[in-house]
Amino acid sequence: MHSTLPEAGFVRLPNIIGDAKADPPIPPLYPVSRSTWWEGVRSGRYPQPVKLGPRITAWRVEDIRSLIARDMHVE
Repeated sequence: MHSTLPEAGFVRLPNIIGDAKADPPIPPLYPVSRSTWWEGVRSGRYPQPVKLGPRITAWRVEDIRSLIARDMHVE
């Protein structure tokens, strides 16, 4: 599906929505703003995160792949 996603595991928010300020810049897999993403998580439109530590939040790769596939079929 998307070549930059690992086969399994977790991805952090900058890997999902992109980070133009990173060196090198991270292109978005799902181009929305940080606030739009969190609003979508709260409303159930986007997958729920997994807490990997007190300050580490990530999403299952499988959930992100499903989100991208679902939205590709909607358009």
